[in-house]
Amino acid sequence: MYRYDEFDEQMVRDRVAQFKGQVARRLSGELDEDHFKPLRLQNGVYLQLHAYMLRIAIPYGQLSSKQMRTLADVGEKYDKGYGHFTTRQNIQFNWIALKDIPTVLEELANVEMHAIQTSGNCIRNVTTDQFAGATAEEIEDPRPWCEIIRQWSTFHPEFAHLPRKFKIAVTAAENDRAAIRVHDIGLHMKRNGAGEVGFEIIVGGGLGRTPVIGTTVKDWVAKDDILDWLEAIMRVYNLHGRRDNKYKARIKILVTELTPEVFTQQVDAEFAAQRDEEKVRLPQEEVDRISDYFKAPAFETLPADSKAFEEAKANDAAFAKWAETNLSAHKVDGYTSVTISLKPLNVAPGDATSAQMRVVADIAKAYSFDDLRITHIQNIVLPHVKLDEVYNVYLALDDAGLGADNVDLASDLICCPGLDYCNLANARSIPVAMEIQNMFSKYDRELGKLHINISGCINACGHHHVGHIGILGVDKKGEEFYQITFGGRADEKARIGDIQGPGLRYEEVTPALERVAKKYLEIREASDEKFISTLERLGAEPFKEALYADS
Repeated sequence: MYRYDEFDEQMVRDRVAQFKGQVARRLSGELDEDHFKPLRLQNGVYLQLHAYMLRIAIPYGQLSSKQMRTLADVGEKYDKGYGHFTTRQNIQFNWIALKDIPTVLEELANVEMHAIQTSGNCIRNVTTDQFAGATAEEIEDPRPWCEIIRQWSTFHPEFAHLPRKFKIAVTAAENDRAAIRVHDIGLHMKRNGAGEVGFEIIVGGGLGRTPVIGTTVKDWVAKDDILDWLEAIMRVYNLHGRRDNKYKARIKILVTELTPEVFTQQVDAEFAAQRDEEKVRLPQEEVDRISDYFKAPAFETLPADSKAFEEAKANDAAFAKWAETNLSAHKVDGYTSVTISLKPLNVAPGDATSAQMRVVADIAKAYSFDDLRITHIQNIVLPHVKLDEVYNVYLALDDAGLGADNVDLASDLICCPGLDYCNLANARSIPVAMEIQNMFSKYDRELGKLHINISGCINACGHHHVGHIGILGVDKKGEEFYQITFGGRADEKARIGDIQGPGLRYEEVTPALERVAKKYLEIREASDEKFISTLERLGAEPFKEALYADS
């Protein structure tokens, strides 16, 4: 993974020192909350329902064991002993006292971490495929380009005060695990007719109040030109994006109102107008330097099959079930990628205790080349594990309460913090998620792949729009209701789910979804036909009838 150079180190240290003074002024009363707000947001600090919340950046979702241990220490010393991993491949701590935040940031700086640009109207954390560098599906590891974009965008003077927050995702595989089509900019690494690797640029995607699937504005752009094209897109957005109405300020609104064709014409014109001195020409040696940080580990030459792995499955039925769902194919024979589910029953999805973080850090150090990945579906990945050693990994995880065998199944749902924490939320999302998990745990294996996403408000931090089943919490005269959508997808066939009808009361949601699950099992064409495939084949009507059967 990328290591800070002396410029990164000094930049982060200077920011921490600056913010320490700002916090002191706030605590002394010299700064009121209104004047402190823009300062704290630039340092990843939000004011939630009960306390300040600190959001820490995890660029492209990658952590070392040392960094994970530091996060564990933060949770234990300054929070309530846990942290919440988010759909932006970040981590949030919800109970840190304001007086302690500068100290936390100093400790993070010691392990090359920070909270810069995790909030505010700027370019946020760049995300990617959690299996980057491990999967045979990708044409090239996208992480060096995520890092290049991170360096380009951090403290960019022209894009520090955008009309609204801005999110970029990158993938290099046809199977889109980075949800690039619902980002402000999605970059898909692909080959042109000559076999050269470049980028398809997708612009104007996003969820929230007005969900939109992004539009391809450039089918292929050379690597040498990618930063200049990003600069052109950002300039058009910065110039024309709405600043008088935050609900219409995202680039998706600008692209929609101008039309994709006109927006693309303006980007083309901006790109053509760039003077030579404005061009961002990365020397190849710099690209190579950054890429070198992401070179493949020293994999051993191993057989494709592992006798120890097969024997463990034969002798331990629980392990065999876990291996069926939580392992992904690796590009190197004899290795696999392990997904650690943060969705055990009766735990808020995405939460991990400090003790669990330390266990994961130890496992990564011992078995996965000191490499950890946070996924945008709120799980953790050990990208490079020998098949011979997977059983040892499983036993250690299971002993720490991290042995849930539900990856990609219905109980592996996405859930935002909702009204339990967030002052923007209209309804609780964690309690309803737990109820749904408990119900679906009875059907997980039979149902197969099924994505359920839950948001506590229209801001869609739980990505409800792109769940196969989406759940949105709304407030109706002080009572919580939940609006249900069917048919959303965040993958290469991305689409926004369709609202099915009136919202359900809290106590109605889980029984209604159980009826939907039973209907799917009744009408699917074969036992291996996925829920989303049945829905797309037959339409939503049979599922809608089941949803409202007792209404």
